Amino acid sequence: MQDLQLLETVEKYLLGEMDPAEKVAFEALRRSNPEVDQLVVEHTLFLEKITGYGDRKTFIASLNDTHKKLSNSGTINTRPTEGKLVNLFRKYKRVTAVAASIAGITTILIAGMTLYYSRKANTKEIEQLRIEFKQEVAKRTNEVYNKVKEGFPTKAPENALPISGGTGFLIDGKGFVVTNAHVVKGSTSVIIQNSKGQQFRASLVHQNDATDIAILKIEDNDFKNDVAIPYAIRKTGAELGEDLFTLGFPREEIVYNEGYMSAKTGFNGDTLSCQIGVAANPGNSGGPVFNRSGEVIGIINTRQVQAQGVVFAINSRNIHAAVQEIKKSNTTDTVINALRLPTNSNLKGMNRVQQIRKIEEFVFMVKSY
Repeated sequence: MQDLQLLETVEKYLLGEMDPAEKVAFEALRRSNPEVDQLVVEHTLFLEKITGYGDRKTFIASLNDTHKKLSNSGTINTRPTEGKLVNLFRKYKRVTAVAASIAGITTILIAGMTLYYSRKANTKEIEQLRIEFKQEVAKRTNEVYNKVKEGFPTKAPENALPISGGTGFLIDGKGFVVTNAHVVKGSTSVIIQNSKGQQFRASLVHQNDATDIAILKIEDNDFKNDVAIPYAIRKTGAELGEDLFTLGFPREEIVYNEGYMSAKTGFNGDTLSCQIGVAANPGNSGGPVFNRSGEVIGIINTRQVQAQGVVFAINSRNIHAAVQEIKKSNTTDTVINALRLPTNSNLKGMNRVQQIRKIEEFVFMVKSY
């Protein structure tokens, strides 16, 4: 479809001029083609700006006509009165200064209150994607685990039940795992579990609530050290419309989903994160977002409550920043100072099934106790 024809079709769709069959076909094309979807979004904004500009021009013209009529009829006086204005200002200069001060303070207070209440409102509009275990559910989860995963000993603290869960993935072969800070928040111990059901004990070495990143260190003799990680952690994000895929644990087995980069910023223009068009559920928090070359470009952490498929991911450059923070605060720890993020992907050129087979053993379910 030529660009001009596509643009005409988009405009026809937005103006509601399509018949039902055309609308169904176009919406199917929009779901399957990120570029068409993005064009619809951009053209919607363009039409809104054009409409707004036209309305403003009409309003200004109306004001000018009204002013001209009132001036011609003598209802208003349009002669300059600069002298009176200067005298009035001199006479009431002190009062004006006091009024300006009060107005400034009021503005600051209103801005602060607006920011405070908008933040509270934002928490209702987006939802963190960790699993919240209620006591009854936690008991059933442990029962299912013990029944299905026979052969692997549980590493959970004795008589303890999980309080929350999510996903994490390896960022260094010596046992460093990254997840979301909100996944492990409030925990006293953390257990991670691979796609085969084997559990490992882990300790928290870094937690930054502002960036929502936590880094764990596997402290378990059953873990095989110095494994070669096949994927890379990128310092830059994906391009708009680029194909992406995710792996995570919204249930007791690893789940794959695919989508695309839909915006380079997150909720309300947040520059720490990006928006991706993909399905995600509680348990996906902390899961990696990969591009087609098998490079990590983000970490899933939230979704928009009132919209389907609108998910937000922390940009992968924040993982690099977190590692630098750890090294600065632990200059004498040789293990931490030897931490190296993978920068080369061995997954380029592979099909998706081959890529997943290589990746899945490095992605973990994270359980907080």
